Amino acid sequence: MSSIHDLGVLTSEGDQWSLTFTRRFAHAPDKVWRAVTEPEHLAAWFPQRIEGEWKEGATLRFVTDEGDGFDGEVVEFDPPSVLEIMWGTDRLRIEVRADGDGTLLMLRDTFAELGKAARDGAGWHECLAHLARHLDGAPTVKWGAEWLDLFSRYEQALGPEASTLGPPEGWTPDS
Repeated sequence: MSSIHDLGVLTSEGDQWSLTFTRRFAHAPDKVWRAVTEPEHLAAWFPQRIEGEWKEGATLRFVTDEGDGFDGEVVEFDPPSVLEIMWGTDRLRIEVRADGDGTLLMLRDTFAELGKAARDGAGWHECLAHLARHLDGAPTVKWGAEWLDLFSRYEQALGPEASTLGPPEGWTPDS
C-alpha cells in the first residue's frame, strides 16, 4: 500500500484549479509506469477504458463499461516518467520517479470549476487507493465503497465553495 495517504492539495492557478496527489509505492518505477500506461493495469484503477495511442498529440477516447464516453488527447508522453493528457476538459499529469527503493507518483488534475474539487478529489483519491492495491497484489474493493467517506473528508477540508457538485444523480457505489 502507498505510504502517503493524505488528501489531495487544492491550489489556484489563475482561472484554473489543481488537485495534486502524491503517493509513494514500494515498487520499482518501471512497474508503476506500466500500471499507469498499460490497458490491463489501467483497468484496475482508472475510471474509464482508454482507447488511443500514447503519442503526443494523439486523440484519446475514454469509454465506460456502458459504452458512453468522451474525448481527450495526449499532451505529453515521456516514458517512463511523464504522462499528461486532456481528460475531457481536465488536464491530468502523472509523474513517476524513483524514490530510494520505491517510487514517488504525483497525479495533478487541473480544471476550471472549483465546485467539483471535493467530488473529484474523492474520486482520484479512491482511484489511487485502487492503484496501490493493484500494485501490492491486494484484494480489490468495490468501486465507490470509499467514495462517500472520502467526499465528506474533502468537503470538510476544502469548504462549501469546492463542494457544490456531488455525485451524478442516481449514483450508487459501483454503478
